[in-house]
Amino acid sequence: MKKITAAALLLLSPLICYADNTPESAMNTVWLMTAAALVFFMQAGFALLESGMSRAKNAVNVMMKNYLDVCLGSLIFWLVGYGLMFGNNTTGFFGSDHFFMDDIQPWDAAFILFQTMFAATAATICSGAMAERTQFRGYLIASGFITGLIYPLVGSWAWGGVHGGQGWLASIGFIDFAGSSVVHSVGAWCALAGIIVLGARSGRFSERGEVREIPGHNLTMVALGGFILWLGWFGFNGGSTLKADENIGLILLNTHLSACAGALGVMLWRVLQNKAILLTETVNGSIAGLVAITAGCASMDPLFAIISGFVGGLLVIAGTAFLNALRLDDVVGAIPVHGFAGVWGTFAAGMFYSGDLFNTERMVVQSIGIFSIFMFVFPASLLLYWLTAKFSGLRADTQHEQRGLDVTEHAERGYPEFQPGSVIDRRAA
Repeated sequence: MKKITAAALLLLSPLICYADNTPESAMNTVWLMTAAALVFFMQAGFALLESGMSRAKNAVNVMMKNYLDVCLGSLIFWLVGYGLMFGNNTTGFFGSDHFFMDDIQPWDAAFILFQTMFAATAATICSGAMAERTQFRGYLIASGFITGLIYPLVGSWAWGGVHGGQGWLASIGFIDFAGSSVVHSVGAWCALAGIIVLGARSGRFSERGEVREIPGHNLTMVALGGFILWLGWFGFNGGSTLKADENIGLILLNTHLSACAGALGVMLWRVLQNKAILLTETVNGSIAGLVAITAGCASMDPLFAIISGFVGGLLVIAGTAFLNALRLDDVVGAIPVHGFAGVWGTFAAGMFYSGDLFNTERMVVQSIGIFSIFMFVFPASLLLYWLTAKFSGLRADTQHEQRGLDVTEHAERGYPEFQPGSVIDRRAA
């Protein structure tokens, strides 16, 4: 027993030393970096889920978009996005300094890394919705502008002023603890603009408006991606405390309960309809529950977290039907999951505020934030994708779409043993 105790103390000695020297800042940094790693791991979850919901001939292309979202987006956010979002915010609308940050303090480095992971998440939401018919180059150009401009500007309204000043939404009491609107709705409204400019995949809708299902190639990947996203969300919401304190427990409990309720909301709806309970919808329901609780995870009681998640799950079913009625092709259901559930979650954060339920003034403030974010992000991203399509190209050629973007964009196949024509001349591709 003594040997075990001694070994444990030896393993923990680095943390003990840090705790003795600077107990608060060191432990806070350790927690924030752990959370940043969890949020980074969410990119793997998005990649698996989106690739699994796409056809095998586009598996590599979807993975590449997720991979490059992180690589390109991180550099752009460090260059300009962080300053716009968190620099001195004298106007309430954008930061004006802390660009190209190089000579920085340890805590600033930790904070930048954590926020960079959030920026990458916002851009990645578009990838799944726009899958299977988007040119790789055009997608990356638009993704860079989302990470470096659109997302940081919205973030500055709600979270800005770390280095001075305050965002205008924060100044009126807007609540979005970890980003139901700032991250998820922003990504969803960009995705909505993207699929409008792109149009639907070939064969997705008939001339009479009938919806033709195009199933994904690997539902095992979808389920694994859902689990990874769920795990990463503990860092997403818990890390937004920016410190290691006792409030993390309630935040993570609310996060977990809401995800469970979202999946059950989908299941109950399907049971009442006497229809099959689909894995894809169930996974999306749990993610919608996670999105719905992200704004209010630190200010809700668990019962209301469950209600928030349950409604978020129902919005997956209703939102998907709504998009299909409009002939809008969202491959993975990103807009219902991140957009509609994000709006609901942001409003619920004001409605279900612990100790002050159904405060009309707070709900009005939440509504102002929801409306303002949509009215900026959707037109801005619509213009962005239109300009990208006009000057760089956005929609893949029909022949390329039919053959698969893995071959035409990357000269690779995700499953060469099982796909015809597995030998590819990379020089000609």
